Amino acid sequence: MSSAADHPIKQPVLYSYFRSSCSWRVRIALNLKNIEYEVRPINLLKGEQRSEEYIQIQPFGFVPAFIDDKTGHTLIQSVSILEFLEETRPQYPLLPKDPIERATVRALVHAVAMDIQPVTNLRILKYVGDDKKAEWAKHFLSEGFKAVEAMLEKTAGTYSFGDSITMADLALVPQVYNGVRFGVDMSAFPIISRINASLSEIDAFKAAHPTKQIDCPADLR
Repeated sequence: MSSAADHPIKQPVLYSYFRSSCSWRVRIALNLKNIEYEVRPINLLKGEQRSEEYIQIQPFGFVPAFIDDKTGHTLIQSVSILEFLEETRPQYPLLPKDPIERATVRALVHAVAMDIQPVTNLRILKYVGDDKKAEWAKHFLSEGFKAVEAMLEKTAGTYSFGDSITMADLALVPQVYNGVRFGVDMSAFPIISRINASLSEIDAFKAAHPTKQIDCPADLR
């Protein structure tokens, strides 16, 4: 295993792509916890995630990857990174203390991170092909939002779980962006839309938005 001595860094490092919903979740968490970090962009459209150097960091060639400044260890998989940050940087907690409530928030996270996002990510859309990728993404996003909306009917307050921001909100906001991008009628999901609108006014969420990232193309800012 690598150590901080092997890789001396002054602050955490996040390998990120500006429009990656998985990277976006981690950016929000770092912002909420007031953790300064270095972004190392990985351009997915140019195939930089398949470079030999990056595959050594993340064997799947996905983003994000996160280097912890305290240990020098590299972590992969966005939800795992979120859990690590929650365990090691307790400021601004993103999970409730009660075990049932924690499990409920995690279920909301997983509904997005494991059920919706994987079938609409760049790798899948490329395989589906240009002719059908928009239809494919819209279908699965709509289907997923329908289920999440039903979950939120039981859990939502101001945010996805009650009146405090949790990991569930970090997963939700980037996915709503993708829904809009692929033409999903978000008015069909009023709870999701209301929560997303509220979260979008918070500075930590604004700073994590794709248009605020150093690798966002000028024409998309």
